[in-house]
Order: sequence, then structure tokens, then C-alpha cells
Amino acid sequence: MRIAMLSPIAWRTPPRHYGPWESVASLLAEGLVASGHDVTLFATADSQTRGRLHAVCPRGYAEDDSLIPKVWECLHISELFEHADAFDIIHNHFDFLPLTYTGLTTTPVVTTIHGFSSPGILPVYKKYNGRVFYVSISDADRSPELDYIKTIHHGIDIKQFDFSPAPDDTLLFFGRIHHDKGARQAIEIARACNKKLILAGIIQDQAYYDQYVAPHIDNDKVVYVGSVGPAERNHLLGKACALLHPIGFDEPFGLSVIEAMACGTPVIAFDRGSMRELIDNGKNGFLVSTVDEAVEKVARIAEIDRLACRHHVERYFTVDRMIDEYNQVYEMILQDGSQ
Repeated sequence: MRIAMLSPIAWRTPPRHYGPWESVASLLAEGLVASGHDVTLFATADSQTRGRLHAVCPRGYAEDDSLIPKVWECLHISELFEHADAFDIIHNHFDFLPLTYTGLTTTPVVTTIHGFSSPGILPVYKKYNGRVFYVSISDADRSPELDYIKTIHHGIDIKQFDFSPAPDDTLLFFGRIHHDKGARQAIEIARACNKKLILAGIIQDQAYYDQYVAPHIDNDKVVYVGSVGPAERNHLLGKACALLHPIGFDEPFGLSVIEAMACGTPVIAFDRGSMRELIDNGKNGFLVSTVDEAVEKVARIAEIDRLACRHHVERYFTVDRMIDEYNQVYEMILQDGSQ
């Protein structure tokens, strides 16, 4: 099968540190190549793949301020669709803009909806509903106004995450420094527990960071280590006694949640969005509604079997499972098209 994989171009594919959509696109592309498919990855020119790389954008525009995002997005997306007839399937990981090109080709397009940044983008998805095949990344993130071919939870390459049976007595926040992800609440939880907190992630909202995070960083009880690459991520996730995930929005999925569990680290998360699909309450973490509830659960974190956290990911959230499910979707689409 000839597959065109359209990755975003904010970051390299796979990303050096941050870039969840690029990370999923990379894992899927590499897995499909390994299973025998002819995959062309449309991504930045510095991207890495065992398939074919097709690029017009030199670097991720989030890594090079001289690149105007909309200019390079238009060039990037149009480049794929100008070659659309060379493929059996186009797999879009680039949100709603590529949908506007789909009327120009008969090649089937699968779009993984990685989340809705705003209800304001729904009109584009609604216009192409029925022409494009939509995959949701959690049941919680489905819009009742759209039709979906399947929900496919993300998978990770579990070989990249070492199981850690003996953690330190520290808490970890791993995500964007932004109101949505709850860095402020993580600091409140750690302070109430009198535990050290390590924060890792890009600063996506500078004003939020300056007001709610920076005043508490003392490099003793609260440490900010910035955005980290795979090796440091593996170390931080494995050595934490718990990952704090006090989200302030309905999380579409949450890669850091399953990455932490792959290292054996349980997750204490606000019960919003997809969290119930990832966390078996009381078995690989706790679902809570408030900071006070989270504080109570930190005191009970030793009740969670870290090996059970690892096994949960091995059973439900591997990249092999994700690839198998996308293969099924591709086959369904191509079979329907041939009838």
C-alpha cells in the first residue's frame, strides 16, 4: 500500500523534545514501513524516516522564527495534494486546513483529529464530513456533529521507556506550561504535600508562567527543567513517585499519561476528557476533581503497583496495537472504494 503521511511542520518529525502530533505521525510512519508499506512522510526537511521523506519546509517554524507559519503550511500541504494521485491513502495529521484540498483528488483521505483547538474550527470538519474519514483519538473527544470511522488511542514505543521499580520521593509535572495543563495546580498540590516538584515542558503561555509558576521556582522544592528530549524524559518519568496531571480542559488524549505509566509511574489526574480511558482509577493512578483530592491521593500513591502501570500500557497502548488498528482502517476504506 502506498501511503502519504502528512505531519505538521511546527517541529521536526520525530520531534527533538516537544511535538506530540509529530511524534504520533512518526511512530505510525515508521511502524507502517516496518510492516511492509510504501510510506512517504511529508514533513520538515530535517525530519528522519526509514520511508521516503518529501519536504519543502527546511525546519520546524517553531524552531526558526524566520519562517512564516502560514506560508510554509500552504506550501507543505499543497505539495502533498499536487502528488495525491501517487498514493492509495493520504493520512492527515495536520488538523483542518488539508481538508480544504480534498475535493481536488479521488485518493481517500484519513484525518486523525488530534483535538479541537476551538469550536470555531468545526465548520471545516462539518463541510468535509462524509468525504474524509475521521479517526478520533479518544471517545471523549468526539463531536456529535461528525461521523467517525473509528476511535484509535495513541500508542507508544514501549522500548523507549524503562520500567523503574524504585522511584524517588518527588512529584513530576510533564506538559506545556499553560492554564490547560495545570502547572499552577501541580505546584499547589506539591506544596501541600511538602514534596519536591519537577516541572518539564515548553512555556506556551509566558504570562501564565510569569504569574503562576516563576515566583515558586526555587531550585529546591520547585524545579523547572524546561523542555526535555527522550533520554531525560525517560529518567524524569521513571524516577517520579507520581505524575501530576491537573488539567484545566477536556484533554483529547494525553501522551505523557501513558508514557509515565510505561515507566511504572502512576498518574494523579483531574477527571476530564480522555482520562477515564487511560486511567483505571485506583489501579494505575487516581482520578480526582480538586487540588485537595489530589493531595489525599498523593498520600496513598504507594498503594499503586508500579508493575501494574507498566502492564496496562503493554496491554492497551503500544505502537504495534495502534499500527494494527490503522491498518484495519486503511483496508476498510480501500475495500469500500473497490465495491
